[in-house]
Amino acid sequence: MSLNSVQLHQLARNYVSSLGSGDFDSIPYAENVELRAPLCPGGSAVPLLGKDNLKEQWWAPLPEMVSGVEVVNSYVSDNQSSVVVEFMLRIDSIPCTLRVMDRFAVNEEGEITSQENFFDPRDVTNPGWQDAQSDT
Repeated sequence: MSLNSVQLHQLARNYVSSLGSGDFDSIPYAENVELRAPLCPGGSAVPLLGKDNLKEQWWAPLPEMVSGVEVVNSYVSDNQSSVVVEFMLRIDSIPCTLRVMDRFAVNEEGEITSQENFFDPRDVTNPGWQDAQSDT
């Protein structure tokens, strides 16, 4: 049974909520999930493979970093096999707010089989870069 568009929107919004609350276990990742993200080891070009790797390598620092989330919108593909969620991610330790879009492919069981994060990582990797740009 595949998910309908309402369920896909809810899955994406629940992901953002789980990210904000630090609750990895509530995200319905498939065991063999693939994640591509700018801040993963190897960047977006080298996917992290497997639910356990995501939890250990990508998720581990997030609960300490994330101070808030706000969903902007979500979008479902025509064939209802994927969903994108647009959201704001606040990080107080840097401090910054990232404008993020995450794309999820979802299998018929409602599990996320792949995820790709789209955002400008410079606020995390080079804090203050915008101030340096305005000085020129």
